[in-house]
Amino acid sequence: MFNLFPRSLTATADRVSIKLLSVKTVFTVTCALFALPTMANDITTNALSFSKAIRVAQQNDPWLAGNFEQQKSLESLSTVSNSLPDPQISIGVGNLAADSLEFDQEPMSQFKVGIKQMFPRGNSQEIKSKKLQIESQQYPFQRQDRKAKVAVTVGNLWLDAFKVQQTIALIKVNVDLLAQLLAATESDYTSAKGKVRQHDVVKVQVEIIRLEDKLVKLELEQSRIYGQLSQWLSDYTVTGSNYHNYESVNLDNFQLVNEIPNIELSQSKLVYAKNWLKQEELAQYFSQHPSVMSLNKKLLASQTGVNLAKQKYQPEWGVTASYAYRDDDPMGNERSDLLSIGVVFDLPLFTENRQDQEVKSAISQAEMIKTEKSLLLRKMMSSFSTSKGRLTSLLQRKTLYSEKLIPQLKQQIDSALKSYSHEGGPFSDVLRAKMALVDSEVEQLAINVTEQKLVLELNYLMMQNSFSNNAYLTNNNNSYSGANYEY
Repeated sequence: MFNLFPRSLTATADRVSIKLLSVKTVFTVTCALFALPTMANDITTNALSFSKAIRVAQQNDPWLAGNFEQQKSLESLSTVSNSLPDPQISIGVGNLAADSLEFDQEPMSQFKVGIKQMFPRGNSQEIKSKKLQIESQQYPFQRQDRKAKVAVTVGNLWLDAFKVQQTIALIKVNVDLLAQLLAATESDYTSAKGKVRQHDVVKVQVEIIRLEDKLVKLELEQSRIYGQLSQWLSDYTVTGSNYHNYESVNLDNFQLVNEIPNIELSQSKLVYAKNWLKQEELAQYFSQHPSVMSLNKKLLASQTGVNLAKQKYQPEWGVTASYAYRDDDPMGNERSDLLSIGVVFDLPLFTENRQDQEVKSAISQAEMIKTEKSLLLRKMMSSFSTSKGRLTSLLQRKTLYSEKLIPQLKQQIDSALKSYSHEGGPFSDVLRAKMALVDSEVEQLAINVTEQKLVLELNYLMMQNSFSNNAYLTNNNNSYSGANYEY
């Protein structure tokens, strides 16, 4: 067929077509690589914030109600222990004639009413009441500690769920961007006029598959974390429970807010101090922790139990009184009624295998609680040192990522893209740089989440006993600073 266009004009058109395709491909690649991963920042009314998760978990914790009832039980027992035992009343007929059972036949036949009142050994009644009262005083500290532990547990679960949710969003955005990139490279490759080769298309496809596999794994992890979180947020209670839930969460379908909480470090000067405190100084500081205060009350009650055991060396006393009525004799002569008054007591003479052993047992119980306190303080000091060291190193990594690594990776993408578009550089360098940025952004998210976890743990360790401290939540609905431990 006769060609209406000169050969030179046809060649020029081909070159223009190639150039236009290349420009289109480069433009698409640039948009895909430098498009910012936009994650939804709108917080719906049903979104579960960090602070709300902690509040709901604390309000729905049945352990607190059970602990409160246990305290009331001991307080009631303390009142009971400070009361005298009930007197014993005896009523009977005695000394009747066996042959006739006549009440007036024998002079000693009588109708007798008696009363007996026992008195505890020494001061055991008062000491036992005091011991139970001291035992009941440990429960407010236990609830204080429990609420703080719930805040740490639920806070960690929320942060884990937040990390997974944000990672899923980040990867989904990049999957969409890579899909756009794949469409552009396939178009350029199909035209056979661009710079894209077959293995470049395959590499993009492989990266998409890898990201989709990560999404499946993350969704499995998200389901596991949501299941654990729902255990704490559930408001299921048995009938008759006397604690009330003022906030609720829809466990069938809940979303987290898309904002990482800003947890305030309560003792930043102590944590960031260059010089480490001595163990004695740390132990003195931790002595005001609710868990330690609870053990102090338990220890004091146990020491009071030693004094209670020593009261067993004192005799137990009792007073008896009885009145006996006698009938007139068969001749009508009046018989005098009888009145009896007496005292009963025991003599603790054989103390070696009883009282002595009870005192030794009480002393050993007190020493055991001292050991328990020492172990708790050691554990707290170790946890503080570990968390402080980890936080210091983590902040260095955070600075490294935000100020150096992430900006340099973006520069690397820009450099690889320029090399690809202008100098015929390999497309694999562009793709490799993009995936390195994705991995680094995921790791940066993990660093930020771990930082909040460490601050949460340090706030628990550094908390002081204060029932008037209501600054658990700041005005920011997604911020955390202290604890409200009243119940």
